[in-house]
Amino acid sequence: MKLLPLAAAIALAVPLAAAAETNSDAADSFDTEDRILVTADFRQAGLGDLSTSATVIDAETIRQRNASHLDQILNLAPNVNFSSGASRGRFFQIRGIGERSQFVEPVNASVGLVIDGMDMSGIGGAATTLDIEQVEILRGPQGTLLGANALAGMINLVSAGPTETFTGRFETTLAEYGTRAVEGVLSGPISETLGYRVAYSNYQSDGFQHNAFLGRSDTDDLDEQTLRARLRWQPHQDLRVDLTALYLDIDNGFDGFSLDNTRTTLSDEPGHDRNETLAASARFLWRAHQAFSVEGLISRTDADTEYGFDEDWGFVGLCEAFECLASEYASFDNYLRDNDNTTLDLRLVSNTLADEPGWVVGAYYRDQNQNLRRQWTFLEEDFLSDFSDENRAVYGQLDLPLAERWRLSTGLRFEQRDADYADSDGARFSPEENMWGGKLALEYRPLAGGLWYGSVSRGYKAGGVNSNSALPDNQREFDTETLWNYELGVKNRFLQGRVDLRAALFFQDREDVQTRQSLVLPIEGDACPCQFIDFTTNATAGQSYGLETELNWEISPRLGAFASLGLLRSRFDDFLNFSHVDADPETGQPVDMDGRDLPHAPRYQFALGAVYQIDDRWFVRLEAEGKDSFFFSSRHEEKSNAYQLFHARLGYRHGNWDLSLWARNITDKDVRVRGFGSFGNDPRKGYAVEPYYQFGEPRVVGVTAAYAF
Repeated sequence: MKLLPLAAAIALAVPLAAAAETNSDAADSFDTEDRILVTADFRQAGLGDLSTSATVIDAETIRQRNASHLDQILNLAPNVNFSSGASRGRFFQIRGIGERSQFVEPVNASVGLVIDGMDMSGIGGAATTLDIEQVEILRGPQGTLLGANALAGMINLVSAGPTETFTGRFETTLAEYGTRAVEGVLSGPISETLGYRVAYSNYQSDGFQHNAFLGRSDTDDLDEQTLRARLRWQPHQDLRVDLTALYLDIDNGFDGFSLDNTRTTLSDEPGHDRNETLAASARFLWRAHQAFSVEGLISRTDADTEYGFDEDWGFVGLCEAFECLASEYASFDNYLRDNDNTTLDLRLVSNTLADEPGWVVGAYYRDQNQNLRRQWTFLEEDFLSDFSDENRAVYGQLDLPLAERWRLSTGLRFEQRDADYADSDGARFSPEENMWGGKLALEYRPLAGGLWYGSVSRGYKAGGVNSNSALPDNQREFDTETLWNYELGVKNRFLQGRVDLRAALFFQDREDVQTRQSLVLPIEGDACPCQFIDFTTNATAGQSYGLETELNWEISPRLGAFASLGLLRSRFDDFLNFSHVDADPETGQPVDMDGRDLPHAPRYQFALGAVYQIDDRWFVRLEAEGKDSFFFSSRHEEKSNAYQLFHARLGYRHGNWDLSLWARNITDKDVRVRGFGSFGNDPRKGYAVEPYYQFGEPRVVGVTAAYAF
């Protein structure tokens, strides 16, 4: 809590914001807006020219944090959160909006995830950071850009492209908890018109849990391999083709919950979190005419995931060993999901100067299929479901100079969706709907530089179906959610360009809020074993508002600092929750959630750091980050803990070598990354209802060596 006033003071002293991407080489540590391009927009634009709240995290920052997955860098971005319940943070929230889990039901993502043009929305475990050049986080609805999968915003991962000369980089890491990692990158030209880039990584760790029953400390392990390849062909100055392929082989364990709320588990069947993904994309840019260019993208993703866990978190004979107050149960729950996703995007983009009218028109097609097999101890036969949906959209954007230094940007997207759902319980649903979103932004660029903007945008998220036949008929389907976002922002640089600052104030108004609920029903009698029914329903409405600020400051040629702060207030409006743990099923009395914070919406979030170049070879990087506590669910009242984490890195660079000693979470803080509070799972306590938590990474100390040429 002591760091929060400092972060707030910085944000109030300079009520603007900038990205927190500071290189460890102080002479080059300050990334100005002119050098940071956001590629997720229709046109590549400087970060300071984008009329939306955005953060860009560069490759150097990813390396300096020794991040192997997206969830290890997201805390640098204000008002961005994630949930675990698995081996990695697989689900993301922006400004308090986003999914927190997936079990039986197909999920429509609120936060879009795109990797090199490949739509990975809902497959967050695939977001490894091998050879990622930058991570772009756009906050607020991106209805014109991405449509139904970007109600809250989008995360765009861009890998490094082929180089004009032969280059390479090799890196190895050793750290506590059996952590070992190797990665390598080779890039260069094949001919005058063709270049390549190939990258591979292997990341392994024993994890941070100890299974006392099995006598093992690797039941929550990480075993992740990533292979990425890119080809760039430019046969003519007016034509460029980029081909990207990605292969992921993830075989992680999952033993994250303990009956005692510690890092010591008692499970006899530790779970797993597996992902085998093969994806590819082809993008072309053709300057077909002096007045316009043609851009096309086709991508295909085939992701096979398997997520399973020991549902009782114990072992057979636990009651005999501990003299339980109730009879025990034992079960294992396993979900095998095949997710195939094909997208086509074709657009015409005008070739205009910044002070001329510009336009974009495009068409989009998406075909997705999700097949699920659920294997559960208490099912006589496996549960099977098949879900497919087709999305077709047309969109456009028009940018008009209104007067000197004023510009109006308008965008609109119309999307049609047809879906089909069928399962082995005999359920059949075929929803169809039309949706629209867009943006209207007024921009002003003062003579002294910078950008002031005001915008109104509308996002949408498709409705869907709930699979479990135990739900009442009126809860088997849920409606489309819409979001209006109102935003005021400013971006500027001061002190001869040494201070880069950005800020945004926003207000969001949601209708038919899709919120995740859970029912806990006994399978037999009044005691466990229990059936946990996860489903989605619509709250009447919800609101949120807040502030996002970021700054980057080159204090001296050897010292750079960065900071970010997100403030957020969110609430449900007119939501009577019949599935809350405190609702009375006998009288039908619900819990009134009106005014309560949304789940996974901390009221503050901050990051602070500095990089000091001691001399020509030695540097040190110090960081702090923190969050307020937040509700885990709208089903119960359990919260995460407010926390502050501290990280440090001491580095040495000489020639082509880079050596460093680093530590994350120096004070060894236990951070709750997932929690439950609506059931009891401990037979030693008679299955009394109590909270259970999954903890994030403890203190980890490691060394990294890299060689680049």
